[in-house]
Amino acid sequence: MYYLGIDLGGTNIAAGIVNDQMELIYKTSIPTESKTGEDNIIGRMAKVAKMAIKGAGIREDEVIHIGVGSPGAIDSVNGVVVGAENLGLVRTEMAKKLGAYFPGKPVYLGNDANVAAWAEFKCGAAKGAKDAIMVTLGTGVGGGIIADGKLHTGFNDIGGELGHTVIQMGGRLCGCGRKGCWEAYASVSGLIKTTKEYMEKYPDSLMWKISDSLDKVNGLTSFEAMRKGDEAAQKVVDEYLYAVAAGIINMINIFQPEILCIGGGISKEGKYLLDPIKKHVEAEAYGGGVSKHTTLKIAELGNDAGIIGAALLGT
Repeated sequence: MYYLGIDLGGTNIAAGIVNDQMELIYKTSIPTESKTGEDNIIGRMAKVAKMAIKGAGIREDEVIHIGVGSPGAIDSVNGVVVGAENLGLVRTEMAKKLGAYFPGKPVYLGNDANVAAWAEFKCGAAKGAKDAIMVTLGTGVGGGIIADGKLHTGFNDIGGELGHTVIQMGGRLCGCGRKGCWEAYASVSGLIKTTKEYMEKYPDSLMWKISDSLDKVNGLTSFEAMRKGDEAAQKVVDEYLYAVAAGIINMINIFQPEILCIGGGISKEGKYLLDPIKKHVEAEAYGGGVSKHTTLKIAELGNDAGIIGAALLGT
């Protein structure tokens, strides 16, 4: 048996084939052309899906179902993208329209962050846990909650927006309109903002040699300078990791997951990210006297999580 997963992004649409051992056997991608309207986007999704089937060397009738991970607010019951404004998708009947290209095939739809969490739960870092959380540190802070072996998305299907919990009342303005959201500090965008603030404060910092202008600062700038012994960069990293930990501690205190895994590009920092966060969690998470504690891990599936999780939505 084979399952087809589509990861719809603002820049690219990726599709892949997952077998019944939950292994990704083939993947491919094409540009999204996000400004061309929903019908063209869905047509391109169908195109890359058929490319994946052909590339995997299987027949279309061997594909059991199709799953889609999409940004934005999702009505997974009815297969509708309620709102993914960056893609121009509003009340888009995704499952119905995509399904027209694959008659008779069930089409499942989920939020992209939830889908990635589902992948880690099914065959990644959270495999074997009944209760788990994935936090994705990217341009924003995404996440997904697994409760008793099922995706938890609330009564209206938009739950799990972990990045829009507040860790600093009256703090930085977040893209959602609130102030002090976890995302405003713990995302890569937040890290870049903090890095720039410290670079302006410390003109002799090595960060200026790594990124010779504020316009060239990225999520690695402070970590690279920190590893070279730069004190200002160490302050940036310390502040950033404490912000990440603050949100993670909140998630642990609320949900007490067996496993909490961290994904996104910044997770490639590995021990430089995880070890300091563990220390904050050990010091501040509620329930110090209990015998069982949440295990913190780096997510395992990387950029493939979106495809794999989408493919496994119906399982």
